[in-house]
Amino acid sequence: MSTTFTGRTGITRRHMMGAALAAGAAVPLAGVADSAWARPVEADAAARRLMLPAPRGPYPVGTVQLHLVDRSRPDTVAGPGHFRELMATIWYPARNVRRYPVAPWMPADVLQAFLADAGLSELASRGPLTAGRVGAPVRRTGQRLPVVVFSHGAHSHQGDHTIMVQELASHGYAVVTVAHQYDTYTQFPDGRIAVPLKDGQAPTLPGDFAADLRFVLDCVADLAAGHNPDAGNRRLPAGLLGSIDARRVGAFGWSKGGTATACAMLADERIRAGLSLDGPMQMRPPLAGDLDRPFMIMSAVYTRATDPQVAAFWSHLRGWRLNIQTQGAAHLSYGDNEALFPQVAKLYGWSAQQLQDVIGTLDPEEAVRIQQAYPLAFFDQHLRHRRGRLLDGPSPGFPAVTFIP
Repeated sequence: MSTTFTGRTGITRRHMMGAALAAGAAVPLAGVADSAWARPVEADAAARRLMLPAPRGPYPVGTVQLHLVDRSRPDTVAGPGHFRELMATIWYPARNVRRYPVAPWMPADVLQAFLADAGLSELASRGPLTAGRVGAPVRRTGQRLPVVVFSHGAHSHQGDHTIMVQELASHGYAVVTVAHQYDTYTQFPDGRIAVPLKDGQAPTLPGDFAADLRFVLDCVADLAAGHNPDAGNRRLPAGLLGSIDARRVGAFGWSKGGTATACAMLADERIRAGLSLDGPMQMRPPLAGDLDRPFMIMSAVYTRATDPQVAAFWSHLRGWRLNIQTQGAAHLSYGDNEALFPQVAKLYGWSAQQLQDVIGTLDPEEAVRIQQAYPLAFFDQHLRHRRGRLLDGPSPGFPAVTFIP
């Protein structure tokens, strides 16, 4: 499928401020080093890591990386004999986690490349840790785990929504995050560090992301059947094989990943429920076809009122559908940014206005609670048939969230 993607403000990962160790911001990288945004980091502060909020679910979280090769898609960038490569990370409810190492938000060498692009390598020692324990055994209960796949945004990385991902895992989901090759920062098992290529140089359009998601679903089916899909046949955590329920599959994504989620769901009936986090729904040709499975849109900047592509996609939703919008949210408010940017603002001495210019006026604590609560409620309702009241209408616990009819 031939597709293109351009944001209203030209937002891509490389045009955002990578300094804050988040999925991006509206401050151009070129203006960071010589502006008030990037005063020198104090020595004592540089030794302290940024922090992510702990997941609230009842289970500890395990994690493992997979190296996946899609031999049905030749890699024209790498050249003859090469095929589409992806790194994916599985997050899951775990047991006996204490002796397993804590997973970083990004691998050290990848984080260094990420920050080098922003001209702020001095922050590499401050990368946050996650709640995930690498290689911990899977918690088995006799029932298979529903699975959700995640697609990141343009020029971003698969860890930029770790708060949501580990929240779902702590409540009993297997969550597979995908690093979309050539539009992400990631590391392969042989040590190669991959960084985003310039737009137009590689297959990094929403349709390419969607094809990645569908291939990952094939790998999920392999895991469910007891087969290891890792290209190097690397050892998997105890209990992972056969633990996933390939009949209960959801997908979600942020920005371009939200568009890719919609595209993949239209093409693949295995995805039973889809969630877009401020996806622009911009593709060429446009997204087309009716969708009769549940879909939820969490809007911030790309709304039905301002973006015809979002409105057109909504009009083709024939099944359960919900559109919520968070007042004061910026495009990057649905993600780890809301937890990390306030910490970085203190580190660099930003004013309140400078911080709001990046993450909007939404209270960061409420923003974190929103992204912990609403995706979980959505997938619980449609993959587990556990219906609560959160999705029925406005909640006094989340005053910034409005329901768009």
